[in-house]
Amino acid sequence: MSYLETELDRQEKPAILPSLESLSSIWEMVNGGAIQLGQTRLVLLPSEQSYSSEFRVPREWLEIPHWAGNYYLAVEVNLEESYLQIWGYTTYEQLRERGTCDRADETYSIDTEDLIEDLSVLWVASELYPSQKPQVKSLPSLTSVEATSLIEKLQQNTPYSPRLEVPFIQWAALLANDIFRQQLYQRRIHFSEISHQTAINPVQWLRSSFESGWQSIEAFLNNNSDNLAYSFRQGQKLKEVRQVAVEGVKLIDLGVQLGDRSVALLVGLTQETDEKVGIRVQLYPANGQTYLPHKIKLALLSTSGDMLQESEARIQDNMIQLKRFTCPIGINFKIQVALDDFSIIEDFQIQ
Repeated sequence: MSYLETELDRQEKPAILPSLESLSSIWEMVNGGAIQLGQTRLVLLPSEQSYSSEFRVPREWLEIPHWAGNYYLAVEVNLEESYLQIWGYTTYEQLRERGTCDRADETYSIDTEDLIEDLSVLWVASELYPSQKPQVKSLPSLTSVEATSLIEKLQQNTPYSPRLEVPFIQWAALLANDIFRQQLYQRRIHFSEISHQTAINPVQWLRSSFESGWQSIEAFLNNNSDNLAYSFRQGQKLKEVRQVAVEGVKLIDLGVQLGDRSVALLVGLTQETDEKVGIRVQLYPANGQTYLPHKIKLALLSTSGDMLQESEARIQDNMIQLKRFTCPIGINFKIQVALDDFSIIEDFQIQ
């Protein structure tokens, strides 16, 4: 930014697009960034490589209408010596007309020898011939239900972007919506923060050994009985009827944004055979609340984050639960509690 301000004698001040605050949510998903300079939009694609035989640009920077730029700059970034160098640029038209679209990694590529190295040509051209906004085909709009489904599928934090895990048109439509993109970003960051927790082994509960944050149902009731809903206390009287050998419970704080409300996650275990156990998962209101928060979700996920089953609280639900399932010894699974932007995932391993 300072380079542009000092290098160019213009009244317009360069501006980061869509905003400085949005960069983190973009960089989590795709490489690159955009700068608006008057009517001209520059898209910068950084790389630690000093030279490559081709210049590759993610499709997002050409096919999301309000992301598309007039000029695309190849930027070398040297972190050790703290400098960057622009080694050439091309235009939107050149990329679309002469570039190759590779569906394997969803990029447009152009030979490096076709890049223009002299940046002064760009500055002169942008002054003499005011840039026109690229004509980009509109993307389909996602409904809230469609966006939520995509976010839940892509929320697991990975060392790579999830951009290739769904059809590009769906992915581009998700990123094009600032709210949906930010939600996905927050989910992935939060997933990363909690994914390093020690996995819970409920088989140990049969030996009265509970992990940090978890308690036996008896100990939990003794410490919290005044703050638990009537439905929770009554439900524990039916333990024998439900054929649950041992139960562990964890109090989950939903946070300040959700009114400091809490819920109690209850996991029951039955040793069916030496090779498998039965699992029952329930969610109750806590902190003196009678009902669960409307639309709070309880979900069973595979180790890869795929949803296997889900239950959502309606208005005035005092408990929700998953269908009872069996789990072989040696298999892992995840339980998720989610409401709006809040989400927590507990990892379980049956050993």
